[in-house]
Amino acid sequence: MSGTISKLDYSHYVCFPNDGQRHEIIHGEHYVNPAPSTYHQTVSRRIQFALYSLIELQQLGQVFDAPVDVQLGNYNIVQPDIVVILARHEQMVTPTKIKGIPDLIVEILSPSTMEQDQVLKRQMYETAGVPEYWIVDPFEHSIAQLIRNSNGTYDSSNHEQRIVAHVVPNVWIDLAQVW
Repeated sequence: MSGTISKLDYSHYVCFPNDGQRHEIIHGEHYVNPAPSTYHQTVSRRIQFALYSLIELQQLGQVFDAPVDVQLGNYNIVQPDIVVILARHEQMVTPTKIKGIPDLIVEILSPSTMEQDQVLKRQMYETAGVPEYWIVDPFEHSIAQLIRNSNGTYDSSNHEQRIVAHVVPNVWIDLAQVW
């Protein structure tokens, strides 16, 4: 044995137990988080409903809510709270997972995932090339919208009243309907 620990990949991921917790692989390492709170789920449902109404019902793409597996690469398999795949990229939706870079990923902060979502996942999504990433803070009633610029890094802006999606035109959410 060489003494090195190998990175986990999708073949390992599918062996994780179906135990009601959120299992993810980030940079080849296994992360486990408890089920989100009821308020987290309420905020998620409201954002997902708004995006579903404006994107999926208009046949612009598909909106998925957790749990859905998103394989960004060999060693990055995550379950974002909400994932948007526009119609031009629907080939990445397979019967078991989304394989590729989604157009929009939404993560809703929980006490147990705050650092992962704001640091680890932000860096991973930026490096992978996710064009738009929303970090929803249900406690502060705000959304940090991160949009990938021409340098491949995120520009960030905060929204408390209304957020307008960058990756799809005419999609906006009145945040008073979310909180």
